[in-house]
Amino acid sequence: MNPVIQKLVDAANKPSRTIIGLMSGTSMDGLDVAVTKIKGNGLDTSVEVLYFETVPFQPEYKAELQAIFCKETVNLQHLTLLNAITAKVHAKIVLDCLRKWNISIEEIDCIASHGQTIYHAPQRLHGLTDYPNATLQIGDGDHLAVTTGITTISDFRQKHVAAGGEGAPLALYGDKILFSSRNENRVLLNIGGISNFTYLPAGETSQSVVCTDCGPGNTLSDLLVRVHYSQPFDRGGEIALSGKVNHSLLNTMLEQPFFGQALPKTTGQELFNKMFIDTALDKANAEDIEPNDLIATVAELTASSIATCIKTATEGKPFRCYVSGGGNHNKYLMESLKRSLHPNTIGNIEDLGVNADAKESVLFALLANETICGSAINIEGAPRIMMGKISLPN
Repeated sequence: MNPVIQKLVDAANKPSRTIIGLMSGTSMDGLDVAVTKIKGNGLDTSVEVLYFETVPFQPEYKAELQAIFCKETVNLQHLTLLNAITAKVHAKIVLDCLRKWNISIEEIDCIASHGQTIYHAPQRLHGLTDYPNATLQIGDGDHLAVTTGITTISDFRQKHVAAGGEGAPLALYGDKILFSSRNENRVLLNIGGISNFTYLPAGETSQSVVCTDCGPGNTLSDLLVRVHYSQPFDRGGEIALSGKVNHSLLNTMLEQPFFGQALPKTTGQELFNKMFIDTALDKANAEDIEPNDLIATVAELTASSIATCIKTATEGKPFRCYVSGGGNHNKYLMESLKRSLHPNTIGNIEDLGVNADAKESVLFALLANETICGSAINIEGAPRIMMGKISLPN
């Protein structure tokens, strides 16, 4: 047997595996790198995060990504080249982290790479009845495997689409494995560029589990802060807290049909972007709004759309919400959610033992673990699949 395949077989039979989870979200600020120790599989899985770091991307590379991100028309050569370049960038970051943490590549069983989403096109967004759901992530797994010398599992979203899903959100599977509770209804909320959550009712049933996008997370706020304040994001939500919500503009934004669609649903910056803001400003006759008031309004849009979706999914049942992602640090968002979802408790995913910023990279490590040694997770209403393509280093 090929020794690389033999190593993968051996890893499947070990009591635990050391897996690197990689995640780069739609904000494209950097690469989340989590070295995890994962024991077991399925609902008997436990995970320990040994090391975690978010490594910022160089401005030049980020600018190249932004040139093709969420655009209907792009330079095809540039897209093709960036598929390889992205993998090389990620591979260098991985190798640098391993050296920093004094870990040899032989100690790693595999890399779980989400890649970089470039375009998300569920049918509900593109509206073309003769075409299916689709999504595209770049950062080729073969390049990553060959450059690092580590077997890589990547391109997780394609199997979900092939099996009838929309390719997002995938947190459902990892959340079910890691955070199910016998006696507590849980909402696992992640506020990244786009906001999404998994609702896990207490007990063994999978019938009422809901995993859905809600709408914009940090993406609209980040865009406006870059334009008006030359900052990458609203640190701590300070700008939003200094502003006043324009309710006429907020209501206009909430008229977007996506917000009225049934759960579950997915979306992206293909919808929630500068054009969305400009259209709403024009319709609400609010072009003269002060920048901090505009940022407060889009922050309230995020909080309002999240709260509405959670209330719909939980159907009046009491729950505890555990928050992760960059929005977890935004005081405006957190205060608004606490008001809207009272008397339910809004906590942090770290209460469950996972770094709030590391959660998504950990979840992809879990998916890779299932691909190596697990079985398809049975959740009613979701594709019963194992995800990821396996790329060998030689």
